[in-house]
Amino acid sequence: MKIEQLYTGCLAQGAYYIESDGEVAIIDPLREVQQYIDKAKANNANIEYILETHFHADFVSGHVDLANETGATIVFGPGATTDYDMHSAKDGEVLKLGKVTIKVLHTPGHTLESVTYLLIDENGKDHAIFSGDTLFLGDVGRPDLAIKSDLTKEDLAEMLYDSLRHKIMPLADDVIVYPAHGAGSACGKNLSKETVGILGEQKKTNYALRQNMTKADFVKEVLDGIAPPPQYFAKNAMLNKMGYNNFDNVLQTGNVALKPEEFEAMANHESALVLDVRPQADFIKGHIPNSIFIGLNGGFAPWVGALITDINQPLILVVPEGKSEEAITRLSRVGYDNTLGYLEGGIDAWRNAGKDIEALASISAEEFADKAKKQSLNILDVRKDGEYQSMHLEEAQHLSLDFINEKMNEVDKNKTYYVHCAGGYRSVIAASILKARGFNNLVDIAGGFGAIKKTDLPTTDFVCPTTL
Repeated sequence: MKIEQLYTGCLAQGAYYIESDGEVAIIDPLREVQQYIDKAKANNANIEYILETHFHADFVSGHVDLANETGATIVFGPGATTDYDMHSAKDGEVLKLGKVTIKVLHTPGHTLESVTYLLIDENGKDHAIFSGDTLFLGDVGRPDLAIKSDLTKEDLAEMLYDSLRHKIMPLADDVIVYPAHGAGSACGKNLSKETVGILGEQKKTNYALRQNMTKADFVKEVLDGIAPPPQYFAKNAMLNKMGYNNFDNVLQTGNVALKPEEFEAMANHESALVLDVRPQADFIKGHIPNSIFIGLNGGFAPWVGALITDINQPLILVVPEGKSEEAITRLSRVGYDNTLGYLEGGIDAWRNAGKDIEALASISAEEFADKAKKQSLNILDVRKDGEYQSMHLEEAQHLSLDFINEKMNEVDKNKTYYVHCAGGYRSVIAASILKARGFNNLVDIAGGFGAIKKTDLPTTDFVCPTTL
C-alpha cells in the first residue's frame, strides 16, 4: 500500500494518491491531471477510482478530465447529482482497491454530499481517513456552502456535529487524518499549518471535537466569526457539479504570445482585462494603464477568484519570462478559463513599442512615518477585519481588500491615500484596482504594517470586552 499527499501551497489543498497491488485511487485531484497519470504509469498501475470528498467550492477539481483520460470511475457521496457520469456511493459502501478497501462514510455538514473515505489496510485495520472538508487539523469545514439548499448554515452545522460524533470520533485514536486543506484555506477559520495528523491528537486539541460539547455549543462556536465566502466559491462548486472545459484546450487557447499591437487590440476591442502577475516591485515601477495587479508570488488564484467577479472575464496577461503556462494553469484551478494570451516580451516590449506606462507611487515606512508626524494623512488599511481589529494605526480607515469592489464608494477620489496591508502584496492589489477605477492619488507603503510597526507611530489595539 502506498499513500502520497500531493499538496499545493497556493491553494492550501491536498490531493491524494493511493496505490495497492497495481490499482490506484486519486482523491480530490487538481485541474491539471497529467501528473496523476504519469505517476500511475511510472508505477505500472491503473487509476481505478477518482474519489471526491464533496463538490469543492474553492477550486475546480480535475475529476472530469481525469475520468475522460483514464476511464476511472468518479465517486461522490450520497445524494450527489451531476451532469456527467459518476457513481453516487451509499453510506457504508466499500470499494476494493487492490489488497485494501476504502469505506465511504457519509459525513454531511460542510455540504450535504460530503463524505470521509476510511482506508482499511490489508489486515483489515482502520489505517487512515481522508476527511475532505469535514475535519481539518485544528478546525472543521464551514457549514454554509451547500449548493441550492433551503437548509440554513445552522442546520448544516447541526449535521456536521452529528457526522463528527457518530462517524469520525468513534474511530481509533491511531487513525491518520489526511484533510483536504491546511492553513490559508477559506474553507475553515482556524486551520493548522500541518497537513497530516493523528485522530487521537485532534480529539484532544481540536475545539470542535470536545467531548463535553453540546450541539448548541458546537453550532455557536463553528459559526462565530466566520467570514462570508468569496464570491467565486458558488461558481466553482457549480463547475465541479456540471463539468467544465478540457484543461489542455484552456492551456492551448490561453498560452498565446501577443505582440504589443495585438495585446492592445485585445484590451480595447475584446473587453479583455489586463492582469499583471509579476512581482509587486516590478508593477510599482511600471505597468500598463488600467491593468490589475495580482502577483503569482502571493495568494494568486484565491485573490483572482475573490476580486474578479466575472468568472468568464476575458483575460490577457503580463507575466514574468517563462511564467505564462503557470499563470494560466493557476487561473484554471479556480475556473478562470478565458485567458486569450500574454504580452510577448513583457513590459519592455510594451515600452519599446512606444505604449503608455504608468507607475505607482511608493514610499518606505520610515518616509511615511516622517510625513504622518508632520501632517494629517489619509491612511487606507486593506488588511482583513481580524488583522485590523487586532492592531491598527490610530488614524487609519479600514477597507478590507476582500470587499473592495463592494465598498469602493467609501473612498474619496479627491483625496490622497497612503495604502498598506501587512507586508506589501495586498496593498498593491488594492491600489491597482482603485487606480483602474479612477482613483489616481494613491501612495503605497512598502513593507506594510510589519514595517510600520517598527516606527514610533501610535497604534490602537483591539480590547475584547469583558462580560461580567
